[in-house]
Amino acid sequence: MDKNLLEAFRAEAAELDKIDLEVYHAHGRDPLQPIFGEGDPRCRIALFGRDPGREEVRHQMPFIGAGGQKIRGVLQQELHGEPLRNFEDSVTVGKHVFWANTLPYKPLGNKAWSMAAKKRFHPLVSRMLMTGWQGREIITLGREAFLWFGIGRDRSARQQLEAFWKREDRFSASLDWTLTAPDHEPRPVRLHPLPHPSPLNAAWYARFDGLLAQRLRDLDLRADHRLST
Repeated sequence: MDKNLLEAFRAEAAELDKIDLEVYHAHGRDPLQPIFGEGDPRCRIALFGRDPGREEVRHQMPFIGAGGQKIRGVLQQELHGEPLRNFEDSVTVGKHVFWANTLPYKPLGNKAWSMAAKKRFHPLVSRMLMTGWQGREIITLGREAFLWFGIGRDRSARQQLEAFWKREDRFSASLDWTLTAPDHEPRPVRLHPLPHPSPLNAAWYARFDGLLAQRLRDLDLRADHRLST
């Protein structure tokens, strides 16, 4: 992340009133430091979630807690045909994709950030995706992450996302979309929604691994996970 963008995130974060400061201070972490954007910019596939949790704050790394380990375990199985052996394995296999969130700060009580907060950060997160990642394929995790792509768009675009989310085949179908950011040319992308990998999501938790594995196979991750230069 370039210095100007980092400073812009820090300035906006200073105005947030629901950052979980206790968790940041417990781990000796700076609550203004954004947690996301990890990975090679050339990775073809991005995983896009909601926001960081306690373990993400601790390690200053996105998707490294329980839900992230579930995702990384599927990546390990798909790429190497074996389960994760240790934490280091989960870090290494994560380098095959790009990671980002709707808002890169841990909220109090792990409650989703308000729409007002997401709107404030939307231009910065969009800019980070535009400048920090070159790919086209975005696997979204949960409803909040999927509908984030409608923020700042017209009513028709938001309705398109809402209608797609209501489809029975939403976790196997994909949606062509356009990623936009201030002062950047629009970039065509494809959204591949999945449920959130939380055990609280009882309806889909047990099926999540299979759904993610199928997405990765459809996107041919094993053949080549990076864009050609």
